Amino acid sequence: MRKLIFFLLIILHSLFSFSQPPKTYNSSEILLQLKKLNVLGSVLYVGAHPDDENNALLPYLANEKLYRTAYLSLTRGDGGQNLIGEEQGVELGLIRTQELLAARRIDGAEQFFTRAYEFGFSKSAVEALRIWDKDKILSDFVWVIREFQPDVIIKRFPPDARAGHGHHAASAILADEAFTAAADPNRFPEQFKYGVKPWQAKRIMWNTFNFGGTNTTSEDQLKIDIGGYNSLLGKSYGEMGGEARTMHKSQGEGRPRRRGQSFEYFATTAGTPAKTDLMDGIVYDWKRINGGEAIGIQVNNIISNYKPDQPVLSVQALVKLYQTVKALPISNWQQKKMGEVQQLVEACSGLYVEATSSQQKVVQGDSLRTNFVFIKRNNVDAVLKHISIENFDTSFSTALPVNQNITYNKTLASAENKKISQPYWLESPLVGGTFEVHDQLQIGKPQNDPSFEATILINIAGEDFLIKRPVQYRVIDPVKGDTYEPIPVLPKVELMYDKENYLSVGNNAVNSFINLKSNADLFRSQEISQRFSNKWTLQNTPANNDLNKFGSIFIPVSKESNYTEEITAVAKKGNVSYDGYTKTISYDHIPTITYFPRAKANLVKLDIKTVGKKIGYIIGAGDKVPQALQDMGYDVKTLSEADLNDNYLKLFDAIIVGIRAYNIFEFLTSKNDVLMRYVQNGGNMIVQYLKSNQVGNRKIVVGPYPFIIDAGSRVTEENAVVNFLLPNHPALNYPNKITAKDFEGWVQERSTYQALQLDTHYETPLGMNDKGEPQSNGSLAIAKYGKGNFVYASLVFFRELPAGIPGAYRLLANLIALGK
Repeated sequence: MRKLIFFLLIILHSLFSFSQPPKTYNSSEILLQLKKLNVLGSVLYVGAHPDDENNALLPYLANEKLYRTAYLSLTRGDGGQNLIGEEQGVELGLIRTQELLAARRIDGAEQFFTRAYEFGFSKSAVEALRIWDKDKILSDFVWVIREFQPDVIIKRFPPDARAGHGHHAASAILADEAFTAAADPNRFPEQFKYGVKPWQAKRIMWNTFNFGGTNTTSEDQLKIDIGGYNSLLGKSYGEMGGEARTMHKSQGEGRPRRRGQSFEYFATTAGTPAKTDLMDGIVYDWKRINGGEAIGIQVNNIISNYKPDQPVLSVQALVKLYQTVKALPISNWQQKKMGEVQQLVEACSGLYVEATSSQQKVVQGDSLRTNFVFIKRNNVDAVLKHISIENFDTSFSTALPVNQNITYNKTLASAENKKISQPYWLESPLVGGTFEVHDQLQIGKPQNDPSFEATILINIAGEDFLIKRPVQYRVIDPVKGDTYEPIPVLPKVELMYDKENYLSVGNNAVNSFINLKSNADLFRSQEISQRFSNKWTLQNTPANNDLNKFGSIFIPVSKESNYTEEITAVAKKGNVSYDGYTKTISYDHIPTITYFPRAKANLVKLDIKTVGKKIGYIIGAGDKVPQALQDMGYDVKTLSEADLNDNYLKLFDAIIVGIRAYNIFEFLTSKNDVLMRYVQNGGNMIVQYLKSNQVGNRKIVVGPYPFIIDAGSRVTEENAVVNFLLPNHPALNYPNKITAKDFEGWVQERSTYQALQLDTHYETPLGMNDKGEPQSNGSLAIAKYGKGNFVYASLVFFRELPAGIPGAYRLLANLIALGK
């Protein structure tokens, strides 16, 4: 019974994605789904990150070949850069998860993940597998294979240097091992109690490529034209791929809709080689199911008799087909096809069922006003028989009239201990480079199940159908119109520090505040506790009338300087503790994301001197550096294009340009002469990393003298040795003496998109490299120009400053002070 429930949950949830209205199908889409009923083949595509998938191949497999198709991404893309906002780390992973799901809604594939955290660019698969704890992630690969049961596994990358990234190569290594391990009953046998069995895919293949200067294709490989046109959908697969790729907006992956021939190449790396087709030697029709051969004939008859202008005429035959499939022995395909037939019965009946609320959120133990809507737009017998959700369970006998809304309203009580809507992989702290997930049935899933989900029983044409619907927040937005969003469950109490980092310069005390929000119960300040080391003493500020603010003074007692430690806060009432707050992330192309970070901050004990006061800052992509500058005591003014004129710029001691700003804002190139006059007249300009020297056909002009940006030149080992090539350079000496200690504790990486082919006017004070590579000097390039200085800094200040790394503050202060 547990196995049946397990399969049913997978099938029902794969057919409906919440945070959008229930999907409806037009006649051509129904016909495509009818054709898919006769295809019992599956393909699992494997890569390392969001955007590694072949976006033209997936829609071809799902909509031309009609295979059950899925993409397994090793990571959620947490460690990359963000083109559309300031989110980094797990927040970026949340965004990219939803971007992948948005892409899958376009191409028709499913989505899986492992527990691997993307810790940043890695040049070594060995390093990646060590950080991730290889066996854990291999277990996840095996679990997904056993659950999904692919006939063919396709890797995006090879397991070697040609992959171009340690994570890429690691995904291939894991896929190769999982191909064999998934079939071995002695590997990860603890999974079997959850309903899966050993599974042997027929073959594993490598989707070879020709990009990035590397061509791994050859004419002796399996060659497939995926550029066809789907007349039922009105699109080529290249068009669908372009639309899906463009959902990766946080990565700036907008792509054209391509039309015409497009060839993909495949090499078999294990299993029976494929010579003419991906499915060579695989039975992928109803003959693969015991007693299923007659079902194929049944499906063909339904297709032959299908009337596009009257889909309702197919309902009776589809109901009989459903009953036939239901009578088969339980299997993965039997459950999958039951779900597909049910979906077609609903579509041909014109049945629309939704569960919504006018409440945007729910607090633990609170009530939820729920509105159910049922409408049958075609003339077929349909009777509402049962609704079950939370503590509500009742029977009906309501015949649904044709094209009339039947509504039912109910206020639900949620449990006092109902789980908050924390994404399941964030419920526990990271362990090394792996998310800690304790529920095996969650592993692989792209997101949580809905917080509130109704189970509805409707009899259609004499057969009972169980329909699942999430309760969603529905609002009529004056711009977007009818909008659906997930309804999160919030904790009764929230608390957060008012800053990420508290800087203690010298031995100065630090004033901190905890913002307290009571969603249900009032807390008093004495119910708040904080954790910190014995390097500090704590004084609570006098009580005031603001019960929502809890003040503290941290006083350093240690003579040690230039270190960072984390402080945490907990609110407790009785036996219940609360240690976080609600944060939402909202972008138009994805559903609103809600998650609950811990209440934590950094105490940064800092020995730092600053010179200069006024900073003009040009915001880049995903930029938190301005807040760090303000914490250091600078007066920071955000600059727009209109501000870039001679008279205004001369008011500033330094101009700092955020990461990737030159790649985003064309005006920076056109204003280069203005910015260089500012430098020539004694100004100091610091440009953080660019992604490239051009965007499309547009050449980027930056700095007084030429240099080249190399996307492949980076130092990814955060503890890489830093050599002082010009130890007497002002950048390393004034006003702060920079030493090797200033490069301790850095997070994720040292430098990215370094400068190469530097003009001789540039000085390069620092040298560094990853193990086994030659030293590079492009992380920091400084040129004297007129009375001022121009700096290109590919050092990752945008990561280190929010993380509270003392050396990053001190070095940036020196760059600002150049020439002062």
